[in-house]
Amino acid sequence: MNDDRAQQKQFGITMQVLAWVTLLGLLALWFNDVLERRHNPYRVLETRFGEDGIREVVLQRNRFGHYVTSGEINGEPVVFMLDTGATGVAIPEDIALRLNLERGRAYRTQTANGVAISYATNLDVVSVGEIALGNVSAGIVPGLKTSEILLGMSFLKHIEFTQRGDQLILRQYPG
Repeated sequence: MNDDRAQQKQFGITMQVLAWVTLLGLLALWFNDVLERRHNPYRVLETRFGEDGIREVVLQRNRFGHYVTSGEINGEPVVFMLDTGATGVAIPEDIALRLNLERGRAYRTQTANGVAISYATNLDVVSVGEIALGNVSAGIVPGLKTSEILLGMSFLKHIEFTQRGDQLILRQYPG
């Protein structure tokens, strides 16, 4: 009889531990999703289409003051941080490997952390929502330790962008 009670007690304790572990796991997933939405509020973008063929994407500044959005390079999903101060598109080396991008010639680039070596590459298609450009020059930057690709002027100079308050409006005109 004592063995049955001991087994029941052990079973009850085991079930309580499993319930707590499950609850903590679900909370961790939920908070991770909340934090991700704060960092990248645009995991799925809405593109507005004007009657004259203009494509428009509106981004809201994240809580850190940056414009971060999901997009694609050569059809593969990526996360961009828009950087009007960057000459080109800067891709961390680990992301470039995942995207199977070829390293081209080495060149020096000035970064916020000093001079770095980058490798030229060319992107077949870069898209933010339904705004897409082909043949975009970029650089693979081995020392760039971020999970985002810096979307610089080699992409942005081909579209119109306007900042109003905490919003950045991207427009691509037909042609």
